[in-house]
Amino acid sequence: MSLFSKQNKEVLGGPLNINNPILVQILGICSALAVTSQLKPAIVMGLAVTVITAFSNVIISLIRKTIPMRIRIIVQLVVVAALVTIVSQILKAVAYDVSVQLSVYVGLIITNCILMGRLEAFAMMNKPWPSFLDGIGNGLGYAMILVIVGAFREFFGRGSLLGFKIIPQSFYDAGYVNNGMMTMPAMALILLGCVIWVHRAYFYKEDKK
Repeated sequence: MSLFSKQNKEVLGGPLNINNPILVQILGICSALAVTSQLKPAIVMGLAVTVITAFSNVIISLIRKTIPMRIRIIVQLVVVAALVTIVSQILKAVAYDVSVQLSVYVGLIITNCILMGRLEAFAMMNKPWPSFLDGIGNGLGYAMILVIVGAFREFFGRGSLLGFKIIPQSFYDAGYVNNGMMTMPAMALILLGCVIWVHRAYFYKEDKK
């Protein structure tokens, strides 16, 4: 089978649009709401989840036939916990400020519904390469939503992106004021609801054609 056969392309691309884990399955929204007040931590969190989901899928797929069904969840948690610990230590070493901003949410990746769901629903029943693509696809689908919400909140709430001022000082001199509500968790929920609405409206319209 080709590494990028039609089936593998669907596994990789599906979570980026029609099967997005946040927009369609409403999974992983707790961290999506918690880490999107600024764009930088949203990007880092999205990449961390992508890496952990991809490699945990591969590991579980490799050993799936040797895992007793009675303890499969425990084995999955051990694999995920080990990867989360490694990623957490790397973040503290190379991006300490961001790791402080993410706080406990890096550790809570262990309980992320997207990650555990893909291990149980896909990696336990498929070979390593499709499992890797599935992990990458779902991780990037999750990261994409974090980036969209994080960019909106930082731009309108702080007038910046990635810490760099985007809105000119002349706007502020003319009376423009940053929307402080955008920095509040409630706005993350409202923005996420708007993104879900647009996504479902678009694909519902496509299905009716």
